[in-house]
Amino acid sequence: MGEAPVAELDAVLDGGGWEVGGSFEGPPQPSGPIRLGKNVCYVVLAVLFNEEDRVLLVQEAKPECHGKWYLPAGRMEPGESIVAAMRREVKEETGLECEPLTLLALEERGPAWIRFAFLARPTGGTLKTLAEADAESLQAAWCAGDPRSLPLRAPDILPLLDLAARYRRSPPHPPTLPQELPCSRLCLRLLIACSGAAGDLWVLLGTAEPPRLPVVACGASPAELRRGLRLPVLRLLRGCLSPAPPPGPHGAAGAAAPRWGRRRGRWRLLQRGAEHRTGQPGR
Repeated sequence: MGEAPVAELDAVLDGGGWEVGGSFEGPPQPSGPIRLGKNVCYVVLAVLFNEEDRVLLVQEAKPECHGKWYLPAGRMEPGESIVAAMRREVKEETGLECEPLTLLALEERGPAWIRFAFLARPTGGTLKTLAEADAESLQAAWCAGDPRSLPLRAPDILPLLDLAARYRRSPPHPPTLPQELPCSRLCLRLLIACSGAAGDLWVLLGTAEPPRLPVVACGASPAELRRGLRLPVLRLLRGCLSPAPPPGPHGAAGAAAPRWGRRRGRWRLLQRGAEHRTGQPGR
């Protein structure tokens, strides 16, 4: 397998990036490129708190939810990065400039609809008032009490608010932001890890040079767009790991199986930071 990419692994495990490369698992090349607004929809959402721990909410101007409250959110535009889209939506809907701190969650309704939820902090601007209402929003306000006391556009923001509050109290992972890598497919890079009997960390890597994390690609045909990300992930895992027990996804940033069998084909488990990179973990 060659020298283990310890520096690259440390970067990924510490919230950094690692080039995807040109080799993918999963469906063959789709018939056409992924196009925002045509066959996919990327949505950005931001959770911001002020110094008094109040959360920033927006009063909607859209006819279908006029007057209700929600987090600043909206669709990405073609040619726009994920972080740039988040900053633009916050500015348009609240009047504030912001800086992303970390990616809190990645939500999907099939790979055709994906929402990136950020924790961010305000860096400038002026809060939008009712006198400045436009098609983007009526106003923005720092909410001091329980958001459930307000007429919300939808309750799906409540788990995100809880996730953001818990991250601020005790971050469960280092600050992580999307990496800008050009790609014509919908791709999901997987961090598949488990701990060994002695507490060592094991990570699943490909055996091809250079070693790489598994990446699963989702096609752009109507049938594939309806199936979601879970099936491509499980298809990749079943080809890498022992058949029993069956593996399952475990969060937005990774996947894990409770027990690991011996390595299969093009994949092996690499012990992070160890001098001897052979053998298998206990669990």
